[in-house]
Amino acid sequence: MAHKKAGGSSRNGRDSNSQRLGIKRYGGEIVLPGNILVRQRGTKVHAGANVAMGKDHTLFARIGGKVEYRPGLKRRTHVSVLPAPEAAE
Repeated sequence: MAHKKAGGSSRNGRDSNSQRLGIKRYGGEIVLPGNILVRQRGTKVHAGANVAMGKDHTLFARIGGKVEYRPGLKRRTHVSVLPAPEAAE
């Protein structure tokens, strides 16, 4: 009698969810307070003026304004939010 042995289960059928990291607002864009600018692991990008860092190194805007990326010392990149000029009425 021909028999087929029990097929073992595959050991590779897992995958993790993507983390959706990266730059969320680019230089020159207008942001509102609290908008996320960069989602990152570690400090690839450092916080500049009017930008705060969350506990997972996420950078977010403290005020509304225009996003600016600048090179800093030791090959660092800093992101700042420049206050938007008040609209003259």
